[in-house]
Amino acid sequence: MPKSLSQFLSEQGVDDNLLKEAANFREFYKLEDNLRFRIPDTLSYFYGKDIWNMCIAALLEGESILLSGPKATGKNLLADNLGTLFGRPQWNVSFNVNTDSASLIGTDTFVNNEVRLRKGAVYECATYGGFGVFDEINMAKNEAIVVLHSALDYRRIIDIPGYEKISLHDAARFIGTMNYEYAGTRELNEALVSRFLVIDIPQVEEDKLMLILQGYFADADMEKLDQFAGLFLDLQTKADHGEISTKSVDLRGLIACIRTIRRGLKPRLAVSMGVTGKTFDQYEKEIVGDVIRTRIPDSWQREDVFPSSLE
Repeated sequence: MPKSLSQFLSEQGVDDNLLKEAANFREFYKLEDNLRFRIPDTLSYFYGKDIWNMCIAALLEGESILLSGPKATGKNLLADNLGTLFGRPQWNVSFNVNTDSASLIGTDTFVNNEVRLRKGAVYECATYGGFGVFDEINMAKNEAIVVLHSALDYRRIIDIPGYEKISLHDAARFIGTMNYEYAGTRELNEALVSRFLVIDIPQVEEDKLMLILQGYFADADMEKLDQFAGLFLDLQTKADHGEISTKSVDLRGLIACIRTIRRGLKPRLAVSMGVTGKTFDQYEKEIVGDVIRTRIPDSWQREDVFPSSLE
């Protein structure tokens, strides 16, 4: 585990005993060298002491967790960070209309004139003690949910038709993420929800947002960076009030556009790609454009946001 994550969590006030237990878990469950590339490696971290405490305690107890919250709240970042903290390989499944039991467990394939099972993400996770991340789990189809019921069951056994029953590795854990009432999602059935401990991830507040942006852009002018944070929060408020959709409330898009500014792009052009362009409704574009004009003047150049670029 990168030392910086351990320091970060201590500074956040995460329970020391939980961190020690997580370190013991990491030490106890050894990992083959050929799987180390699957351990998430990110330089950004999730902020939120209580949420960290809940996640670590649940995973130490062998539970699966469901991270529920609005868009741009850091659910996937947190899932990655947990994989790093526990030192486990990660398999991701992003649910969509094509995700079925074969893509989760595996499917028959011909190899050297023999029928063999090409293993899916859940099978690999169960075998090697990985962390399985089910992204947008509330988009799962019924046949995929059948597999999830089996994988998440307390018996920790998966019966693979035509092959064998496999027991989940003791270190295997599953983390679901979902945006409630997101377009294209469906209500999770009670049996599936009961297999998780559910953690609500709140919207990002100004102080945390600034910490996140400062982590990415330590070389930026802080007053200018504050305007980008304000832009995100203004759009988030408008989405909460139903004035716009959540399409332009995209933290990844905002971070990406600031990166292009550092690369040399004019801020208003960068924002056009990272924020305005995320919505395709003309009326909504005008509302978003009005918010941008109050925060990001057209006269700004890269040097205004990144003064060090003049050196």
